Amino acid sequence: MSPASAPHPVHFSGPLLQDDPAGVYRRMRRDHGSVVPVILDGDVPAWLVLGYRELHQITGDPGLFSRDSELWNQWENIPDDWPLLPMIGRRQPSILYTVGERHRERAGMLVHALEAVDPFELRGYAERFADELIDGICPRGTADIVNEFAMLLPVRVLTRLYGFSDEQGPALVTALNDMIDGRERALAGQTHLFTSMTELVTARRKEPADDVTSRMLADTSGFTDEEVVQDLMVMMAAGHQPTADWIGNSLHLMLTDKRFAASLFGGRNSVAEAMNEVLWEDTPTQNVAARWASRDTQLGGRRIRAGDMVLLGLQGANSDPQVRTDGSALTGGNSAHFSFGHGEHRCPFPAQEISEVIARTGIEVVLDRLPDIDLAVPAASLSRRPSPWLRGMSELPVTFTPTPALGGSRT
Repeated sequence: MSPASAPHPVHFSGPLLQDDPAGVYRRMRRDHGSVVPVILDGDVPAWLVLGYRELHQITGDPGLFSRDSELWNQWENIPDDWPLLPMIGRRQPSILYTVGERHRERAGMLVHALEAVDPFELRGYAERFADELIDGICPRGTADIVNEFAMLLPVRVLTRLYGFSDEQGPALVTALNDMIDGRERALAGQTHLFTSMTELVTARRKEPADDVTSRMLADTSGFTDEEVVQDLMVMMAAGHQPTADWIGNSLHLMLTDKRFAASLFGGRNSVAEAMNEVLWEDTPTQNVAARWASRDTQLGGRRIRAGDMVLLGLQGANSDPQVRTDGSALTGGNSAHFSFGHGEHRCPFPAQEISEVIARTGIEVVLDRLPDIDLAVPAASLSRRPSPWLRGMSELPVTFTPTPALGGSRT
């Protein structure tokens, strides 16, 4: 059975998962099982995998479920203006679509470059930029902590780690958020980011420094400057938006769930607990595109044909009742969530650590600087962005007692 011919496929677009993703996943699992036929924008068929074991099988077998988008059996039906092309492209020179030994070499280059980031320096950057952002809002007593803080912090830290100057940071923040917004400014944002990355790589090729870009260029596997630019752009986008949503979703949980009330008065353990709960129950990266079957196969009782697209339902797998005994624990000794993926195409472990440091430091600075922070609107009125892929708050209005800015120094 192909996705298009399966009974009642789910239209996987727009606000499907905006309000009640847990309920939507339960209904899809009830009606279709662990592998769900879905229809993407433009009536394009695919499979969405919600089963924990099935997702483990897919991500652990890159030979059968390949990252090579050239295998897709729907390319002849895809128009040039298909809205998901930026996410599901073909012949893209980035690490996302590299397979086999070349992918392993490329992943090794990224891991080496990220592993060398000094953890004390990383936390220092995160704290400094977080303080600067709080300085801009603390005298007012009100703020949108998502759009005025969470959506601005990760990219500032990442640009500094990659080798950009502090002066270049704000324009790169604007460019990346314009790309994510996906509207009329998206192309201009992408152009600015690509141009800036190209200039940085050119400069570091001539004069290396102690940064991620220079370490990538020092790799001896023979990657071109264009490949390094593409990977830096992928790392920037993949590192910024999910980390921003991790901050926003964690603060939302802490401000709306009484279990975390104590953390608003200086607690630290609750910050880590809230961040971990978000990864299990409200993960920023809900679904990922994609893998493509390299031959006909069976998955979760479904017949998957060669070239079919398979979407990774990370949040669906995290909440799979077949491996969960309750809302938070897994049976069988398995305690690994899928929020960072799995297998050779997962988020590299050093990148996970960097994201966690940025998110946790940012949240701690918010709670230090705005200790009586509270929601400015009823919790029921808050909304999420209408995307089936990334889950984050559209806004998070808060109030707090106005305080003077630090002016760049903590005492």
